[in-house]
Amino acid sequence: MAQAHPRLRSGDTVTGVAGADGGEVRGKGLGGDSVGLLGSAVIGISTVAPVYCLTSTLGPTVGQVGVQMPAVFLAGFLPMLLVAFAYRELNNVLPDCGTSFTWTVRAFGPRIGWMCGWGLVIATIIVLSNLAGVATSFFYLLLGEITGSEAVGALNDDRVVHVLTCLAFIAVATAVSYRGVTATKGVQYGLVGLQLAVLAVFVAMAIGKSPSSGSLPGAVDFSWAWLNPFAVPSFGAFTAGLSLSIFMFWGWDACLTVNEETAGSEKTPGRAALLAMAVLVGSYLLTAVAAQMFAGVGREGTGLGNPETADNVFAALADPVLGTALGVLLFVAVLASAAASLQTTFLPVARTVLAMSTYGALPPSFARIHPRFKSPGRATVAAGVATGVFYAAMSFLSENVLIDTIYALGLMICFYYSITAFACAWFFRGELRNSLRDACFKGVFPLTGGMLLAAVFFKTLHDMWDPAYGSGSSVLGVGSVFVIGVGLLAVGVVLMELMRRRSPAFFRGSVGASAGAR
Repeated sequence: MAQAHPRLRSGDTVTGVAGADGGEVRGKGLGGDSVGLLGSAVIGISTVAPVYCLTSTLGPTVGQVGVQMPAVFLAGFLPMLLVAFAYRELNNVLPDCGTSFTWTVRAFGPRIGWMCGWGLVIATIIVLSNLAGVATSFFYLLLGEITGSEAVGALNDDRVVHVLTCLAFIAVATAVSYRGVTATKGVQYGLVGLQLAVLAVFVAMAIGKSPSSGSLPGAVDFSWAWLNPFAVPSFGAFTAGLSLSIFMFWGWDACLTVNEETAGSEKTPGRAALLAMAVLVGSYLLTAVAAQMFAGVGREGTGLGNPETADNVFAALADPVLGTALGVLLFVAVLASAAASLQTTFLPVARTVLAMSTYGALPPSFARIHPRFKSPGRATVAAGVATGVFYAAMSFLSENVLIDTIYALGLMICFYYSITAFACAWFFRGELRNSLRDACFKGVFPLTGGMLLAAVFFKTLHDMWDPAYGSGSSVLGVGSVFVIGVGLLAVGVVLMELMRRRSPAFFRGSVGASAGAR
């Protein structure tokens, strides 16, 4: 029988992960026992930004799969749940804030681990810039609603005003994250509570005003057939809807990136991730069913399939569902959702950069911990600067480029999640015969989740080649989304080669276990 892995605690020696000089690397100086189970789960939920995801994804998903939207949400939840089991098992034996990076280095060696870390970092930078843009748009939309002034709402259309406001949001979010996970947790309790409360009110009132009222021509009665994924008209429509669904669940792994700062770092983060996933899938299913019952899937008026309201469904449903007095709450909730996620999303990127720096995969300056806040201050500021520069450059370069960069996000998500899932099965390969529990949670479930996400990755890669994907722009006849997605991964390869020359010890396997070490 294979020997069980020893559990590592924050501050303990990370066995098998050596420093650049060949010595062992110990705890990174983060503030331990700063977050409990509830706080960790709240961070995971906040990073996903459920209200924002719903308002921006309900319409496009209905456009792809019609009334089967709830079924597709469930289908997207499945691979994420299976990958969450992989994260939990890996965290049990190696609770390291580098998560995907550290674990894939241990399983597959430094190069695959470095690229997995890069996938997480670049995906997070893209999301941060998108969230900042969304927060800015809803900020002016909300001001316009409150003041009743179209001129105030139209300020969002002024590119200079929009970018400057966006940079201000990024700066505030960076400052809060810079002050450490304790400050982050305190802000998030209120923002996440507000989101879930508004969603609960929306669901209750939408169901209450559904077909029984007789006043809504698009309203439809609930049917259990909505939960049947095999009723989707075509496989292409199903995979398109699945990609949107996977995006809606992305971000729960933020629970794991604060594992070294969590009380009970071996068990609590994994449990928090599963708790966050349960809250998310419950919220998504209830909201999808309620919205579908109230508005139907038509392409006109308040119908969820209306292309004119697809990018912001809640803006169209706020007054009809909640009334004029309460309708503004949905705008507040979307703004709170984007702002909360903007702030918590700094956690995974900063801590991944911290871990990569600690183990010699990035310059050592990013490993500095603020002496008072016990946070990776240099890495957090670097992430904030990178996000601001990226968004400003993309905004002034081309609106199409910005849109296509966001479309390329799904590629990055599937890339690093699937590698992490495969890493779990390989890392524990010697223990899979120990018990049925080990075989399922350390092997079968992660491997299945990884294969599902890998399939979505390659299908998306194929679809991206078509210029019609995304904004419709192309480069030499190839879709811009493909060029951007593959280009960002290629940038990672170039940076990795530059770091290989600067930090050869890491790439020789002296830092972290090589693939053959397991």
